[in-house]
Amino acid sequence: MHETLIANDIINEAKKYGKVMSIKVDVGELAHIPAHELDECLKSLVEWKVIVNEIQSSVKCTCGFKGRPRIMQKSHDSTVFACPKCGSNMSEIVSGKDIILKEVEVE
Repeated sequence: MHETLIANDIINEAKKYGKVMSIKVDVGELAHIPAHELDECLKSLVEWKVIVNEIQSSVKCTCGFKGRPRIMQKSHDSTVFACPKCGSNMSEIVSGKDIILKEVEVE
């Protein structure tokens, strides 16, 4: 249950700010778990308002392409993506792989 470990880390971080009412979390589309799985997990663990946003990714390829990759397959703990220009799967991830606690609303 990889998503439970990540969710618990987010919950513990949010609790550092006080009595939590709601949280907002950004999940990159190339993160280790899909945004919808983290959303479901967080909502099953807390009674706070939980908002999870999926953030588009950006890559840089050796062919010169810079932008959003073509996502071939997205599953639990695995994302396969390629450069939409040349088809290479060796693109460097510029953004969109992180899970970030963006906002915590407390009483």
